[in-house]
Amino acid sequence: MVSKQSRSAIRVKKHNRMRKNLAGTAARPRLSVFRSEKHIYAQIIDDQTGNTLVAASTVEKAIASKLEGTSNVAAAEAVGTAIAEKAKAKGIEEVVFDRGGFLYHGRVKALADAAREAGLQF
Repeated sequence: MVSKQSRSAIRVKKHNRMRKNLAGTAARPRLSVFRSEKHIYAQIIDDQTGNTLVAASTVEKAIASKLEGTSNVAAAEAVGTAIAEKAKAKGIEEVVFDRGGFLYHGRVKALADAAREAGLQF
């Protein structure tokens, strides 16, 4: 009998494969995206020191209170805008985008586009 890997296991394998060639530096940190069924999370990480510089998600009350739902494209756009504003405040202009093994479509694409419109370059 043929066994099929779960979708999440496939995503983790893809993410590990991508991370071999993708790393954030102090000059150009990594914008990492994770989406669950209920929320979407984004953080900007300096991989050389292992520190998270900026983070935003739909779990934060400031973002979630403005939204109807936390698991839709509008929520992803709000997180993208918030992460870009926080990054600009810390002096971060350029990042490397890490989609976390997710397809560049829907919520992940909406977050990336909103971050670009708010001033992040990647």
